[in-house]
Amino acid sequence: MELSKILEMADHTLLAQTAVWEEIRTACDDAVRLHTASVCIPPSYVKQAKEYVGDRTAVCTVVGFPNGYNTTAVKVYETEDAVKNGADEIDMVINIGWVKDKKYDAVEEEIRAVKRAAGDKVLKVIVEACLLSEEEKVRMCRAVTCAGADYIKTSTGFSKGGAVFEDVKLFSEHVGERVKIKAAGGIGSLETAEEFLRLGASRLGTSRIVKIAKEREHDRRND
Repeated sequence: MELSKILEMADHTLLAQTAVWEEIRTACDDAVRLHTASVCIPPSYVKQAKEYVGDRTAVCTVVGFPNGYNTTAVKVYETEDAVKNGADEIDMVINIGWVKDKKYDAVEEEIRAVKRAAGDKVLKVIVEACLLSEEEKVRMCRAVTCAGADYIKTSTGFSKGGAVFEDVKLFSEHVGERVKIKAAGGIGSLETAEEFLRLGASRLGTSRIVKIAKEREHDRRND
Protein backbone atom coordinates (compact mmCIF):
# COMPACT_ATOMS: atom_id res chain seq x y z
CA MET A 1 0.00 0.00 0.00
CA GLU A 2 1.25 3.46 -0.84
CA LEU A 3 2.42 5.54 2.11
CA SER A 4 0.10 8.34 1.02
CA LYS A 5 -2.92 6.03 1.37
CA ILE A 6 -1.87 5.00 4.88
CA LEU A 7 -1.41 8.65 5.86
CA GLU A 8 -4.94 9.42 4.69
CA MET A 9 -6.22 7.00 7.33
CA ALA A 10 -3.92 8.16 10.14
CA ASP A 11 -4.77 10.49 13.02
CA HIS A 12 -1.43 12.26 13.52
CA THR A 13 -1.29 12.15 17.31
CA LEU A 14 0.50 14.30 19.87
CA LEU A 15 -0.90 13.79 23.38
CA ALA A 16 2.24 14.01 25.51
CA GLN A 17 1.68 15.81 28.80
CA THR A 18 4.66 18.07 28.04
CA ALA A 19 3.50 19.12 24.57
CA VAL A 20 3.89 22.85 23.92
CA TRP A 21 2.31 25.00 21.23
CA GLU A 22 5.36 24.94 18.98
CA GLU A 23 5.14 21.13 18.87
CA ILE A 24 1.38 21.22 18.36
CA ARG A 25 1.78 23.70 15.50
CA THR A 26 4.40 21.47 13.87
CA ALA A 27 2.02 18.49 14.17
CA CYS A 28 -0.70 20.58 12.52
CA ASP A 29 1.67 21.55 9.70
CA ASP A 30 2.63 17.90 9.19
CA ALA A 31 -1.02 16.83 9.12
CA VAL A 32 -1.88 19.45 6.51
CA ARG A 33 1.15 18.79 4.31
CA LEU A 34 0.91 15.00 4.46
CA HIS A 35 -2.90 14.89 4.20
CA THR A 36 -3.52 12.81 7.31
CA ALA A 37 -7.07 12.12 8.41
CA SER A 38 -6.69 14.49 11.36
CA VAL A 39 -4.34 15.88 13.95
CA CYS A 40 -5.16 14.54 17.44
CA ILE A 41 -4.12 16.92 20.23
CA PRO A 42 -4.88 17.80 23.88
CA PRO A 43 -8.15 19.66 24.55
CA SER A 44 -6.37 22.78 25.79
CA TYR A 45 -4.92 23.37 22.32
CA VAL A 46 -8.05 22.72 20.25
CA LYS A 47 -9.19 26.33 19.88
CA GLN A 48 -5.72 27.59 18.97
CA ALA A 49 -5.11 24.70 16.59
CA LYS A 50 -8.47 25.08 14.83
CA GLU A 51 -7.90 28.79 14.35
CA TYR A 52 -4.49 27.92 12.92
CA VAL A 53 -5.49 25.15 10.49
CA GLY A 54 -9.02 26.24 9.63
CA ASP A 55 -10.49 23.73 7.20
CA ARG A 56 -7.12 22.43 6.01
CA THR A 57 -7.30 19.39 8.30
CA ALA A 58 -9.64 17.92 10.90
CA VAL A 59 -8.83 18.57 14.56
CA CYS A 60 -9.38 15.63 16.90
CA THR A 61 -9.17 15.69 20.69
CA VAL A 62 -9.73 13.41 23.67
CA VAL A 63 -12.36 13.16 26.41
CA GLY A 64 -12.07 11.33 29.75
CA PHE A 65 -8.46 10.76 28.82
CA PRO A 66 -6.55 8.59 29.59
CA ASN A 67 -8.24 6.72 32.48
CA GLY A 68 -11.92 7.02 31.62
CA TYR A 69 -13.23 7.25 35.17
CA ASN A 70 -14.54 10.80 34.99
CA THR A 71 -18.27 11.13 35.58
CA THR A 72 -20.56 11.16 32.59
CA ALA A 73 -21.40 14.81 33.26
CA VAL A 74 -17.73 15.73 33.04
CA LYS A 75 -17.27 13.80 29.77
CA VAL A 76 -20.34 15.49 28.30
CA TYR A 77 -19.03 18.91 29.32
CA GLU A 78 -15.58 18.12 27.91
CA THR A 79 -17.21 17.13 24.64
CA GLU A 80 -19.39 20.23 24.45
CA ASP A 81 -16.37 22.41 25.23
CA ALA A 82 -14.23 20.69 22.60
CA VAL A 83 -16.92 21.10 19.94
CA LYS A 84 -17.39 24.77 20.88
CA ASN A 85 -13.64 25.24 20.49
CA GLY A 86 -13.70 23.75 17.01
CA ALA A 87 -13.02 20.04 17.40
CA ASP A 88 -14.12 17.95 14.43
CA GLU A 89 -13.61 14.58 16.10
CA ILE A 90 -13.82 13.29 19.69
CA ASP A 91 -11.99 10.25 21.07
CA MET A 92 -13.56 9.31 24.43
CA VAL A 93 -12.39 6.73 26.98
CA ILE A 94 -14.99 4.41 28.48
CA ASN A 95 -15.35 3.80 32.21
CA ILE A 96 -13.36 0.59 32.47
CA GLY A 97 -14.38 0.03 36.09
CA TRP A 98 -17.99 -0.10 34.97
CA VAL A 99 -17.08 -2.77 32.45
CA LYS A 100 -15.42 -4.81 35.21
CA ASP A 101 -18.57 -4.35 37.32
CA LYS A 102 -20.58 -5.61 34.33
CA LYS A 103 -22.45 -2.28 34.15
CA TYR A 104 -22.64 -2.60 30.40
CA ASP A 105 -25.89 -0.62 30.13
CA ALA A 106 -24.29 2.28 32.00
CA VAL A 107 -21.32 2.27 29.64
CA GLU A 108 -23.64 2.26 26.66
CA GLU A 109 -25.71 5.13 28.05
CA GLU A 110 -22.58 7.17 28.73
CA ILE A 111 -21.40 6.70 25.14
CA ARG A 112 -24.86 7.72 23.95
CA ALA A 113 -24.73 10.88 26.10
CA VAL A 114 -21.34 11.84 24.72
CA LYS A 115 -22.55 11.19 21.17
CA ARG A 116 -25.49 13.53 21.78
CA ALA A 117 -23.05 16.18 22.98
CA ALA A 118 -20.81 15.62 19.95
CA GLY A 119 -23.72 16.05 17.56
CA ASP A 120 -22.59 15.61 13.98
CA LYS A 121 -18.92 15.36 14.96
CA VAL A 122 -17.14 12.01 14.69
CA LEU A 123 -17.08 10.04 17.96
CA LYS A 124 -14.48 7.33 18.54
CA VAL A 125 -14.81 5.20 21.67
CA ILE A 126 -11.58 4.02 23.30
CA VAL A 127 -12.15 0.72 25.09
CA GLU A 128 -8.54 0.13 26.25
CA ALA A 129 -8.62 -3.43 24.99
CA CYS A 130 -5.44 -4.49 26.79
CA LEU A 131 -7.39 -4.28 30.08
CA LEU A 132 -10.42 -6.28 28.92
CA SER A 133 -11.27 -9.96 28.60
CA GLU A 134 -12.53 -11.26 25.27
CA GLU A 135 -16.10 -11.30 26.60
CA GLU A 136 -15.75 -7.68 27.71
CA LYS A 137 -14.40 -6.66 24.30
CA VAL A 138 -17.38 -8.26 22.60
CA ARG A 139 -19.72 -6.50 25.04
CA MET A 140 -18.06 -3.19 24.20
CA CYS A 141 -18.53 -3.82 20.50
CA ARG A 142 -22.23 -4.16 21.23
CA ALA A 143 -22.33 -1.06 23.45
CA VAL A 144 -20.51 1.12 20.92
CA THR A 145 -22.81 -0.08 18.15
CA CYS A 146 -26.04 0.40 20.10
CA ALA A 147 -25.00 3.84 21.39
CA GLY A 148 -24.53 5.14 17.85
CA ALA A 149 -20.81 5.95 17.99
CA ASP A 150 -18.82 6.14 14.79
CA TYR A 151 -15.72 4.16 15.77
CA ILE A 152 -14.46 1.69 18.32
CA LYS A 153 -10.81 2.38 19.18
CA THR A 154 -8.39 -0.10 20.69
CA SER A 155 -6.22 1.94 23.04
CA THR A 156 -5.16 5.24 24.56
CA GLY A 157 -1.49 4.44 24.16
CA PHE A 158 -1.09 5.31 27.85
CA SER A 159 -1.86 1.89 29.39
CA LYS A 160 0.07 -1.37 29.49
CA GLY A 161 -0.52 -2.24 25.84
CA GLY A 162 -1.50 -0.82 22.49
CA ALA A 163 -3.19 -2.11 19.39
CA VAL A 164 -2.83 -5.79 18.53
CA PHE A 165 -4.00 -7.62 15.43
CA GLU A 166 -6.23 -10.01 17.37
CA ASP A 167 -8.32 -7.19 18.81
CA VAL A 168 -8.93 -5.52 15.47
CA LYS A 169 -9.96 -8.86 13.99
CA LEU A 170 -12.31 -9.47 16.94
CA PHE A 171 -13.84 -6.02 16.63
CA SER A 172 -14.41 -6.50 12.91
CA GLU A 173 -16.40 -9.63 13.68
CA HIS A 174 -18.62 -8.07 16.36
CA VAL A 175 -19.28 -4.38 15.70
CA GLY A 176 -22.28 -3.24 13.72
CA GLU A 177 -22.01 -2.56 10.00
CA ARG A 178 -21.82 1.21 10.38
CA VAL A 179 -19.18 1.19 13.14
CA LYS A 180 -15.59 1.64 12.00
CA ILE A 181 -12.42 0.57 13.79
CA LYS A 182 -9.45 2.66 14.89
CA ALA A 183 -6.23 0.90 15.87
CA ALA A 184 -3.97 3.00 18.09
CA GLY A 185 -0.93 2.57 20.26
CA GLY A 186 2.46 1.23 19.21
CA ILE A 187 1.96 1.28 15.44
CA GLY A 188 5.58 1.74 14.45
CA SER A 189 6.02 0.43 10.91
CA LEU A 190 4.31 0.56 7.55
CA GLU A 191 3.97 -3.21 7.56
CA THR A 192 2.14 -3.12 10.89
CA ALA A 193 -0.11 -0.30 9.69
CA GLU A 194 -0.97 -2.22 6.52
CA GLU A 195 -1.88 -5.33 8.48
CA PHE A 196 -4.22 -3.40 10.78
CA LEU A 197 -5.94 -1.95 7.73
CA ARG A 198 -6.19 -5.37 6.11
CA LEU A 199 -7.81 -6.79 9.25
CA GLY A 200 -10.54 -4.17 9.25
CA ALA A 201 -9.25 -0.92 10.73
CA SER A 202 -10.06 2.19 8.74
CA ARG A 203 -8.27 4.66 11.00
CA LEU A 204 -4.88 4.52 12.73
CA GLY A 205 -3.73 6.52 15.74
CA THR A 206 -0.02 7.08 15.27
CA SER A 207 2.80 9.60 15.10
CA ARG A 208 5.44 7.20 13.84
CA ILE A 209 3.99 6.84 10.35
CA VAL A 210 4.27 10.60 9.94
CA LYS A 211 7.84 10.39 11.21
CA ILE A 212 8.60 7.79 8.52
CA ALA A 213 7.06 10.07 5.88
CA LYS A 214 9.15 13.02 7.06
CA GLU A 215 12.32 10.91 7.01
CA ARG A 216 11.56 9.97 3.40
CA GLU A 217 11.05 13.63 2.53
CA HIS A 218 14.41 14.45 4.11
CA ASP A 219 16.15 11.64 2.21
CA ARG A 220 14.68 12.82 -1.11
CA ARG A 221 15.86 16.38 -0.51
CA ASN A 222 19.36 15.11 0.21
CA ASP A 223 19.69 12.70 -2.71
